Amino acid sequence: MIAIQNEKVRYRKRWLLRVRWGVLLCVMVLIYGTHAPLIALSKAEGRIPFNPSSCVVMIELVKLLVSFATLITTGGASTFLAPPSLFFVAPYAAPAVLYALNNNLVVLMQAHMDPSSFQVLSNLKIATTALLYSLCLGKRLRWGQWASLGLLMAAGVCHSYTSLDPADAGETQQEVRLHITAWGLFLMLVYCCASGLAAVYTEKVLKGQKLPLSVQNLYLYVFGVLINGLSSFTALASDKSFLEGYSWTVWAIIAGQAANGLLMSVLLKHGSGITRLFVISCSMMVNAVMSWAVLGLQLTFFFLIPLAMVTLAAFLYYT
Repeated sequence: MIAIQNEKVRYRKRWLLRVRWGVLLCVMVLIYGTHAPLIALSKAEGRIPFNPSSCVVMIELVKLLVSFATLITTGGASTFLAPPSLFFVAPYAAPAVLYALNNNLVVLMQAHMDPSSFQVLSNLKIATTALLYSLCLGKRLRWGQWASLGLLMAAGVCHSYTSLDPADAGETQQEVRLHITAWGLFLMLVYCCASGLAAVYTEKVLKGQKLPLSVQNLYLYVFGVLINGLSSFTALASDKSFLEGYSWTVWAIIAGQAANGLLMSVLLKHGSGITRLFVISCSMMVNAVMSWAVLGLQLTFFFLIPLAMVTLAAFLYYT
């Protein structure tokens, strides 16, 4: 009788854990998927009215404040009764540098390729993340899992191409055309490698140190605020003040991306960076549906193809 009760308790715990992970992943997919539509809604006369660099700093600042509040409410403030060792703190600077590098690369690459080429080629970060995950963390993937990640990357490319309207492309052929320079290809390679390295390195640091996640987040986002703040205030491209053009949609973007960053820490600490790739790929589908519902864009029959590919890829990887 006792053995049966213990088995029921274990089953209930496993079921609750799966439900929690399911809710967390669904929330992350929804936030990722609504990011682009919110940016589109924030535009005024076809232009982004706020300083993107300041938005990144505000996101990092919100994550820092939430991490600090969590540390205080959970009684973890005693951790800082003694000054933290540089040995534990220094590794958290690297992710902030890599993410700041990527934020600037996204802007720089726009001058060397069209937006459609950027969207398609950025799917290469799935391959770079998987390779770095295998090499740096020593995780051996089965052939079926490699095939599923290849299918996931193909789904991203397929989604990027089928989201284009052939009629509109024909009308604007003289104004907008597919193009990419050799320098653009090099920058894209750096961008994809930095993106994969940031995710893999962050996972390694979070799992490698026996510290509470709230403390680790505090270290991460202190460097995030400092480095992105320095990048923002030294930028020469923007003529907007720090909080100029902020509206409810911009604050919604900040709140959503801050929440996603905190949830991503949970995922990397207790889960896998590969799962992050599936979250991002699933968010493409949410993005398309939100663009249809909120922005009035048209969904085509081909939308079902990348949807089926992502579903099949998840089935292949996790079975």
